[in-house]
Amino acid sequence: MPVHFTLMAAFLALALLASPACTVIDGDTIRCGSERIRLTGIDAPERGACLPRGRVCVAGDGEASKRSLAAALSEGEVAITRLGHDRYGRTLAVVRVGGRNMACVQLTAGQAFYREDWDTGRLVARDCPTAADQRRLANHDKPG
Repeated sequence: MPVHFTLMAAFLALALLASPACTVIDGDTIRCGSERIRLTGIDAPERGACLPRGRVCVAGDGEASKRSLAAALSEGEVAITRLGHDRYGRTLAVVRVGGRNMACVQLTAGQAFYREDWDTGRLVARDCPTAADQRRLANHDKPG
């Protein structure tokens, strides 16, 4: 039995070493290897111009939102629960670090807004109902 556990531990260590590091693109999107991952249930401010022209974007400091997510992401091992893909081909997911839902971290920090219509299975609302309620976008405020 001990040999089995040793082999299993070695396999897990290799799997962790082979896992791509994740970097932050903006306040609601990360990249892990070649995979772009969009946090489900939130909309964060854009880092630059709100494109395409005519698109309505949420208010806020996009660079501050990016820094907030980067700081939270650096606190531990990243766990990703994939839920599907959006119209841009990004993976929609719940991303956790140290058991904390990163969408909830962004909401609590005031760096994103809750979008119930983007919350697959209402997973974000279940993890942080108070933050989701406090940072909920009214229907007339929702960007396209």
